[in-house]
Amino acid sequence: MTVTAASHPGTVTVPAAGGSPRGFRSIGTTTGAATVHGVHGAAGRTRWKCFAGRRQLDSATEAVEWASIPPGGLSGEHHHTRTEEIYLVLHGHGEFLFNGAPHRVGPGSLALTAPGNVHGLRNTGPSDLDWWVIETLAPGTDAVLSGAVLSHPGVPPMGDVVIHDLFAERTVSTDGVFSGPLRRVETVELDAGGQTELGAPDAELAVFVHSGTGRATADGVTAALSPDTCVTLSAGTSTGFEAATPLRLLIVTLALPRHPVEAL
Repeated sequence: MTVTAASHPGTVTVPAAGGSPRGFRSIGTTTGAATVHGVHGAAGRTRWKCFAGRRQLDSATEAVEWASIPPGGLSGEHHHTRTEEIYLVLHGHGEFLFNGAPHRVGPGSLALTAPGNVHGLRNTGPSDLDWWVIETLAPGTDAVLSGAVLSHPGVPPMGDVVIHDLFAERTVSTDGVFSGPLRRVETVELDAGGQTELGAPDAELAVFVHSGTGRATADGVTAALSPDTCVTLSAGTSTGFEAATPLRLLIVTLALPRHPVEAL
């Protein structure tokens, strides 16, 4: 089976075969992104695309998304009370607004927002500002939604800004900032003809193509890769990635619950 994700206007959810997990949970591109006005109370428009959410994923992940604002645009400041969220800038330049203070960001800037903090994003450059968004449930929120006993209610206090240069650091752990399923963000670069295998026994992976072309193959399914393609991968599977041209992949690890949740 072949899925040409680069030419598909939406996001394809790949069903499991015979009850066993396939490598791909979803495959999509930014083609056909929606235009949203007044995001988080800000004037102007935002282009937005959701690749996967709680219906497609087994981890406590709210959404895997892409967003873009034009020059001068603003994604409004808003208070995080129930989720942990990353903004990973793909293209353009701007200011990451954290608890009222601006911080300059550009391609590769990775901003971590824990519950209790206020964030937003402003485009200060001459071109569109694009970023990858992954929002996961904080443990307290996950407990409430699953009906488990909540041992530590309330919202944590505001913290310090945490912004990394992913393209320079290559691997960023969220230890000490996040306590939910989003454990690590990394980048892998392949030369033309290069190959790699991605997968984790106890975590789903979200993979975004920042640049280059190639293909990914899992469980007999092949997906064509081009810039702004996003795939989510099942836990316990292995997916092969092959570069036709130099390929830069952005990868987020989304851990599954270690133990069944104890319900009320």
